[in-house]
Amino acid sequence: MLGKANTASRWLAISRGIDRVSDAVGRWIAWLLFAMVALGAYNAIVRYIGRFVGLKLSSNAYIELQWYMFSLVFLLGASHALRRDAHVRVDVLYGRLSARMRAWIDLIGTLLLLLPFCSCALWLSWPSVRNSWAVLEGSPDPGGLPRYPLKAMILVAFALLIAQGLALAIRRAAELAGWNRTERP
Repeated sequence: MLGKANTASRWLAISRGIDRVSDAVGRWIAWLLFAMVALGAYNAIVRYIGRFVGLKLSSNAYIELQWYMFSLVFLLGASHALRRDAHVRVDVLYGRLSARMRAWIDLIGTLLLLLPFCSCALWLSWPSVRNSWAVLEGSPDPGGLPRYPLKAMILVAFALLIAQGLALAIRRAAELAGWNRTERP
């Protein structure tokens, strides 16, 4: 029995480590959101000031940087949202179920839906990302930014989501086995 407890403890430690990574990504995203909003405000303000004074104060690079930031928030925020149970859920029945039934739904949904979907997305995205890096893809707009680093974040995002899905599955399996009754996000 002690061997099972040690194994469970190790798996839960892995789960907590993944959670710490997701929390760190979430903190980084909070700062990125602040920067994105500030850049968006700057772009809007200088566009009007530029019209008034007859100068072009913004550029395609700033506008693209703003939507690159939005893309990063969306892509990288998925694992943090899963960690915090802040993702969209159709909660018609789920909220009325027992904690044990919710744990089963989370575990089965993660193993049968989330992890296969993310694995498929990684597999299907890889050729596009590889090709983008091979040609060092850039923006077609004058003064635009390179696109290949942003495309690589697709792979990072799905890898983080897989890791957080595994952490969730570990927690729910431990909960169902009676090893981890109190730990919910």
